[in-house]
Amino acid sequence: MLETVVHSLSSDQAQQSVFSLKMDPEAARAARESLDLAFHMSNILDTGLDRHTLSVLIALCDLGVNPEALAAVVKELRKEKPSLSSSLPEAPSLP
Repeated sequence: MLETVVHSLSSDQAQQSVFSLKMDPEAARAARESLDLAFHMSNILDTGLDRHTLSVLIALCDLGVNPEALAAVVKELRKEKPSLSSSLPEAPSLP
C-alpha cells in the first residue's frame, strides 16, 4: 500500500497536497520549513529517505497513521522489493 502511495504522487504533487490544502501563505511557509528540517534530520540520521518519500510519510502521519506501523512497512518494503532501493534504501543498523 505504501508503495502505491509513494509512487502515485510526483514530488510536486506531494508538496502541493501537503502545503496548499487551504493554507495561508504563512502556514504554507511554516509547513515547508518543517519539511526542510525533517529532511535535514533524516539526512543526519542517514535514513535514506528522499524528500518526496518523507513528505508522503509525514502526510500519512498527519492523517492519523501510526508512525511505528509506517516504519515497519518501510522496513518490510525494503526487504521485499530490492528494486525500491533507489527510493527506499536500507536503513542503517542500530548499535
